[in-house]
Amino acid sequence: MSMPDPQFDLRFAEGPDDLADAQRLRYRVFIDELGGSGPDVDHVQERESDDFDRVCRHLILRDMARPEADRVIGVYRLLDEDGAAELGRFYSEGEYDLRPLYRSKRKLLELGRSCLHRDYRGGPAMYHLWTGLAEHIDRVGVEVLFGVASFHGTDVKALAAPLSILHHRHLAPDNLRVTAKPPGAVRMDQLAEDAYDRREAMRAVPALIKAYLRLGGTVGAGAWIDTAFNTTDVCMVMDTRNLSARARAIYTRARG
Repeated sequence: MSMPDPQFDLRFAEGPDDLADAQRLRYRVFIDELGGSGPDVDHVQERESDDFDRVCRHLILRDMARPEADRVIGVYRLLDEDGAAELGRFYSEGEYDLRPLYRSKRKLLELGRSCLHRDYRGGPAMYHLWTGLAEHIDRVGVEVLFGVASFHGTDVKALAAPLSILHHRHLAPDNLRVTAKPPGAVRMDQLAEDAYDRREAMRAVPALIKAYLRLGGTVGAGAWIDTAFNTTDVCMVMDTRNLSARARAIYTRARG
């Protein structure tokens, strides 16, 4: 049976029920699909959560054409400096040294737990999330966006080419270059730049990371092995002054 045309509704979570809906989508994607786990995962209620949820804002995309219990099809988690101060750190600080971002004295926003229902990948849903994010960024005056994004799996040798092209072609400038922390840190320059096929390497880069790159994003130094989530993480960093023309078009449309 074909699905009806989507009827998107985008807004921030307004209470515990909204948060629970977001956590259930995260469970579906990060636990069911990607094989992640961890002490905070609730397998009975099928919710993926952690301590950061209570100090974050959760941008939720719904398809109102779906049954009520299954309407949440996209999620973004946003952590600002006030929320990070309340918990003592940003989420990414468990994996990366963020001192270059702090030293910049610029307004920071961490993006995390981005996920889409499998039926909506490759369509307009991600655009809707981005326009909502753009509107928020413009409203609060964010200057630097950052957050970890993931490759599925922890076999660095299998990911050598895509990690290497990110290192050689998309490394963050020195003043914003965060660095992966031990013991989970691994080098991204697994291969010399002339030792892999660039086209094939980029094909192996996850769609979300490629989207960040197209919008002017860069990567920190080193990847980080997250065994709990069965992922290899890179830290994306985006200076909003250097947003690509495509990103600026999205921002303008969001404000309009």
